[in-house]
Amino acid sequence: MAEGNHTLKMDFVLSGFTDKPGLQLFLFVVFLVTYMITIMGNLGLAILIWLEPRLHTPMYFFLGNLGLMDACCSCSIIPKVLMNIASGNKAISFSECKVQFYFFCLAETADCFLLAAMAYDRYIAIFNPLLYPVMMPKKLCIQMITGAFIAGNLHSIIHVGFLFRLTFCRSNVINLFYCDILPLLRLSCTDPYINILMIFIFSGSVQVFTITTVLVSYICILFTILTIKSKEGRGRAFSTCASHFLSVSLFYGSLLFMYVWPGSMKGENKDILVAVFYTTVIPLLNPFIYSIRNKEVITVLRKIMKRKIFFQENS
Repeated sequence: MAEGNHTLKMDFVLSGFTDKPGLQLFLFVVFLVTYMITIMGNLGLAILIWLEPRLHTPMYFFLGNLGLMDACCSCSIIPKVLMNIASGNKAISFSECKVQFYFFCLAETADCFLLAAMAYDRYIAIFNPLLYPVMMPKKLCIQMITGAFIAGNLHSIIHVGFLFRLTFCRSNVINLFYCDILPLLRLSCTDPYINILMIFIFSGSVQVFTITTVLVSYICILFTILTIKSKEGRGRAFSTCASHFLSVSLFYGSLLFMYVWPGSMKGENKDILVAVFYTTVIPLLNPFIYSIRNKEVITVLRKIMKRKIFFQENS
């Protein structure tokens, strides 16, 4: 009987959003439009950087890969949300849950390391611009990006692997619109102590290392900028870092609120709003944050648009 009472529930229900029929169409349209803009914005920026030789610099190299990871994050979550809203069936199997969390964890972990690499890159560019090409060679950039992807994969594999030790015999309702590790641990009948320990060790290490790198880099950048005598030079330096600092603040702010804020293992009401911002809004905003404030990207886009108009007029 004890074994019968602990039957594994291999299907979960993503309760996520409201069940009111009047809001389902609105949510579907909002998420569909958001998804399309996110994919076009991030992949478009990555393709633009890949095709334009003028943008083949370390900063844009990191930015293009950040766009790919934001697109990966969006693709791992929003299509399932759209399917659930359209069909009215909010079920997700444990296998689908693990796959979804794997790609989500991969994208977010790689994002952490890419943002840290971008902060270090901006520090080198401002602190020692004359030696910048020597201190940030292409080989080093490739190694940093490869390291970010390897770390993302290993981090995901570790947490997904430890999910296999869990059993679920209570409620199978996940109070989110996607599979995340904390809601799964709340539902587990198995003591999740080891899983929590793995989160503390590995996720904590990733956050401490990357946040420290970002903070140290920006403190050094700030002191370096303040030593610039030219007002125009200080303004240009601040402008160069403004978009990256805004993106970093949004990303780490929501991440810390979601996973580090006291009571994150118990809180459920706040999770949905923070998760929407963390998984949907930030990937949507990033390409626009970096493009609107970046003169080189705007110049390249204008050149492409003029070239397109020219060919249309002469065709």
